[in-house]
Amino acid sequence: MNGAAIVVETLIAHGVSDVFGYPGGQVLNLYDELYNYRDRIRHRLVCHEQGAAHAADAYARVTGEVGVVIATSGPGATNLVTGIATAYLDSSPVVAITGNVPTTLMGRDSFQEVDITGITMPITKHCFLVKDVAQLEDTLQKAFMIAGSGRPGPVLVDIPKDVQIAETEFKGGAPIERETPAAKPADQSRLEAAAALINASERPYIYAGGGVVLSDAGEFLKDFAEHLDAPVGLSMMGLTGLDSKHPLYLGMTGMHGVPESSKMTAEADLIIGVGVRFSDRATGDTKRYRENTKILHLDIDDSEIDKNVGSTVSVLGDLSELLPRLIDMIEQKDRSYWKGRAEKVREEVKLATRGYQSNGDELFSPRNIIKAVRERATDDTVVCTDVGQHQMWVAQHYGFRSPRTFLTSGGLGTMGFGMGAAVGASIAKGDAHTLLFSGDGSFHMNMQEFATAVRYNLPITVIVMNNSVLGMVRQWQNLFYGERYSQTTLERPTDYVKLAEALGGKGFNADNLDELNVALDASFVSSDGDSGCRQTIINCRIDEDNMVFPIIPPGGSFDDMLLGN
Repeated sequence: MNGAAIVVETLIAHGVSDVFGYPGGQVLNLYDELYNYRDRIRHRLVCHEQGAAHAADAYARVTGEVGVVIATSGPGATNLVTGIATAYLDSSPVVAITGNVPTTLMGRDSFQEVDITGITMPITKHCFLVKDVAQLEDTLQKAFMIAGSGRPGPVLVDIPKDVQIAETEFKGGAPIERETPAAKPADQSRLEAAAALINASERPYIYAGGGVVLSDAGEFLKDFAEHLDAPVGLSMMGLTGLDSKHPLYLGMTGMHGVPESSKMTAEADLIIGVGVRFSDRATGDTKRYRENTKILHLDIDDSEIDKNVGSTVSVLGDLSELLPRLIDMIEQKDRSYWKGRAEKVREEVKLATRGYQSNGDELFSPRNIIKAVRERATDDTVVCTDVGQHQMWVAQHYGFRSPRTFLTSGGLGTMGFGMGAAVGASIAKGDAHTLLFSGDGSFHMNMQEFATAVRYNLPITVIVMNNSVLGMVRQWQNLFYGERYSQTTLERPTDYVKLAEALGGKGFNADNLDELNVALDASFVSSDGDSGCRQTIINCRIDEDNMVFPIIPPGGSFDDMLLGN
């Protein structure tokens, strides 16, 4: 069998039903085989390779399986780089397959030749350059195993054109068993040390992150929190790891986290990090962060232990295996004071922020826009965002209740992530209605993928928070740069209604909640296929001076938190 057919057969053997990509000269043989196998595997053609990478990433985040993206050599491959880096920083399992010039022409600056394995080495779990077709099948199997094992992440496989053409024996492409920590249980002595630390604690605070979502450990996190009677704050990537309606849920923590979460962190005598990196956006001043507290770190990746914040005790392992064992080792303890303190802090925050958070229901504020959308969406509706103010507003106010329903670029902060992600998420959920919140700055970066949604008739509603500025950067210029607004005023004359129509969808302008409700009614009805167009853009024109609060200034602590302007 030729190399191109081996690629497709191996994808099918791994249960891949959808791949995202864009054809080109050095992957023509692979695309020829995709044509031959079109009744067994679907290829989703995008408008730009970056959109394909984000779509594969989102597909992986929603399903928990490996997403696949394909691109040709040269600019096709380099256009994947931002998407691969996005997946890497957010631990998303993606296999990127690129074509390259024939091995006989490599290293000669041939047309559309680029060393893509060298370029992507720092932003992948592993890179492969396959120069012998006899190694192709085994390499692809390893790529899938590595991408999905342990802490997930992207793997790149570069396949020169002559390797795609060459023939060898195909052995069946069966998946290699993933190397999961479940096969290597967490060390018992470390668990005992962790349990002792928890048992000695009077004021434990659980800080949970994306690792909870990736390991499908949400139920175990809930049981863990209830057993300890400990409040839970989530990182942005950890949102959906615990039902926002749960009584122990405080909200998002970190730079733009809710004040009560940051306050309880500051008062805790033990911070339990569950599947988190303790990034700078979450901790602020690390010296102040752990000044009067001990740190217990539970994570799957040993490289994260003590990287940003030193731990008192750490335990390595899969959270789905580790948490149940730890629960069995923890004593029941009366922490009614601490639980009551969390409730009191909630009330204190309400009083302290009443002047800033008193926007009436009639105001066309970002929070009320999000509220109007949330009232129509189901708990299992997937919500994607781009990056900026709108991203933080959604994280603060949407209220997620089901796992894997919030897709955003957390680690890399990729503007332009959202539209490709919405395409991949909708397909992953069986062409389900999907929401994208974007800003006018972010949306312009990859808005062409709206045409992809139209082509595949995916029910996607785009809500553009349009303030005619680069909102988050402008906010920093306002707060920290003396209101010197350098290159953050966009002044773009984009007509979003005409844009949507030109790309085959439907557009709405909304300047108030009444107009928004009309647009949402039309969008949500049409998404079910009853009438109208299933792809809509709703242009919500908001004030340029809206800012995201609270905010902890860079390098600051809870004491430096700004609650409003």
